[in-house]
Amino acid sequence: MSGKDHKPATRLIEVGRKREWTSIPGAKGCVVSPPVWRASTHLYEDCEDLARGRPNEDGHFYYGRRGGPTQWALADALTALEPGADGTELFPSGVAAIACTLMALLRPGDELLVTDNAYEPTRSIALSMLKQFGITAKPFDPLAPESLADLIGENTKAVMLESPGSLTMEVCDIPALAAIARKHGMLSIIDNTWASPLGFPALQHGCDVSVMSLTKHVGGHSDVMMGSASAAKPVINRIRRQAQFMGQVVSPDDAALAMRGLRTMQVRLRQSTGTAVQIAEWLSNHPAVAAVLCPMLPGAPGHDLWRRDFSGGCGLFSFVMANHVDAAARARFIDALDLFGVGFSWGGFESLAIPFDPAPVHTLRPWPPGIDTGSGLGVRLSIGLEDASDLIGDLAQGLDAMGIS
Repeated sequence: MSGKDHKPATRLIEVGRKREWTSIPGAKGCVVSPPVWRASTHLYEDCEDLARGRPNEDGHFYYGRRGGPTQWALADALTALEPGADGTELFPSGVAAIACTLMALLRPGDELLVTDNAYEPTRSIALSMLKQFGITAKPFDPLAPESLADLIGENTKAVMLESPGSLTMEVCDIPALAAIARKHGMLSIIDNTWASPLGFPALQHGCDVSVMSLTKHVGGHSDVMMGSASAAKPVINRIRRQAQFMGQVVSPDDAALAMRGLRTMQVRLRQSTGTAVQIAEWLSNHPAVAAVLCPMLPGAPGHDLWRRDFSGGCGLFSFVMANHVDAAARARFIDALDLFGVGFSWGGFESLAIPFDPAPVHTLRPWPPGIDTGSGLGVRLSIGLEDASDLIGDLAQGLDAMGIS
């Protein structure tokens, strides 16, 4: 059985461990994980070797900005986890990966269509930053594929997808949207951080580029920031070239931390996903909650599409407060929590909670989405590795602290 035929849990352990990265030439045996290779300067044998140059591919020493064995091992591992990818580029953050990928694939005069429920920095990059380079962008309704087709013009070159949507957790029909893009000669890029390739192999579902914030599940310990973009040739070559133009590089120490987290990612995802479903079910029966936006929960919005296309999820979901809850009560709830930190990011070992009000950055769909009893006040939870009963108890006392029934 070849490595590519192994199950995800096995591949997570085996990928990124080439012998040349875990052993000394000529020595017997090897270490388990690639060591941390710190180097800004890579040396050549002589002037003839220098003149000969090096292929612009991972695995060839050139200069520290192109990485070394530690970074190459992580990139190789991520490529192996994304079926259909020929390579992966690493970036200092997920936002850097999104920005650089869009700049690599778009030119002045081009147009980008971006899902209306995108991560707010993604939306800002698309609708603001790209304008400086003569690139226009328009949002589209991710739950209406026909709206995507209607917006495509002669200059539309790419579509930016995300599923589930940031904060509001809509699951869209990625295969259908990617097929529309391909039919019109467009590239499709997806922020695949929520499920990762373990739960949603994006390229197999028709996308051209899979971007992830490795800060989240891959790092897993809230101590590293990093992003990635994986794609097949020639698209990955364009992204690589743009990354090099912009001097994008990650440190070997951070790459080693991300590789360490990668090994246990599936175990952590299973734990946080299972706990999230328990908590989502409990919240759905609480009188202060109008709706739970958790695609993994049967009966929740998007659950059928999630079951069709996804093989896994994660601990991130949201809920909408009932209409008798005001912003002050929501703040009392969050402030009363003991086991949930208040902070951005997610995917770490610890649970987090933040309030959100998405109306200003989600312009094409009403908020809250068809919930007559909802106040529109949202709370996003990132479920960590704590015991489910302890987290439910903490949420219960937090909701009681609002002082309303």
